[in-house]
Amino acid sequence: MNSPHLTSPTGITELRALALQWVSETDPSRKAQGTIAMATSWQAGELSLDTAQPLVAQQSIPGRPSKPELISPKFVKHRSMLTVEGRAAMIHALTHIEFNAINLALDAIWRFADMPRAYYADWLKVAGEEALHFSLLAAHLQTLGFQYGDFPAHDSMWEMADKTSGDILARMALVPRTLEARGLDATPRTRAKLAQAGDHPAAAILDIILRDEIGHVAIGNHWYKVLCDERNLDPVATYATLTVQYKAPVLKGPFNLPARRAAGFSEIELTALTDGVPSASEPK
Repeated sequence: MNSPHLTSPTGITELRALALQWVSETDPSRKAQGTIAMATSWQAGELSLDTAQPLVAQQSIPGRPSKPELISPKFVKHRSMLTVEGRAAMIHALTHIEFNAINLALDAIWRFADMPRAYYADWLKVAGEEALHFSLLAAHLQTLGFQYGDFPAHDSMWEMADKTSGDILARMALVPRTLEARGLDATPRTRAKLAQAGDHPAAAILDIILRDEIGHVAIGNHWYKVLCDERNLDPVATYATLTVQYKAPVLKGPFNLPARRAAGFSEIELTALTDGVPSASEPK
């Protein structure tokens, strides 16, 4: 997994430049394997880090395969979990989320300069774990007779990443601690449906994902609050403002409050969440 041709087929040994290379990769399996290998190389001390260098993508970001076809969320069909195809469609949707999550973590590494070394190490850890999640789900999907790309998918997560590409504070607020945090709420229900349908291997994978995603959202929360402190901003009021400014989706319950607490949301934030933080459809 950490062979030289996967770690850096172009000879890149600097972390942020290598993250840009892998976020540009169009083959999902190579992207996942290369990301895991990059994390391994970093742990082994084989990669340098230039936090100051501004980087520019030379091609469309993120790199993706020709399939799945990307459509509006309102056109994504809901299939019965009682059929193999229905369960495969659900697993495919989760696989697509994890593919996007790899890209989001890699993008957080290469795009934003002048952050502490710990910031890049944190997001590399996230990227490696998201790559593992993708690999587990894609492999399980194959056991059901399907491949990643066989069903349409939507692109809501990356659309928000694109909107927030110019401000790291907005990125931390609205991707990990908003869109990805929704997974903390949804994953237990999805796991229960898959287990009830008899797909216990898929349920076991979701146990891994939920455990890791608590840590990923915690990383987003940590850096959001660090940035708020640096800018002398109140985290709760700033979050409410950003949700309106960037037209973030309305968050709907039920919320997994124990998981959100474990991920670093304060009681004030959770109260604001359950009481209804201003969103794109609500005035401040």
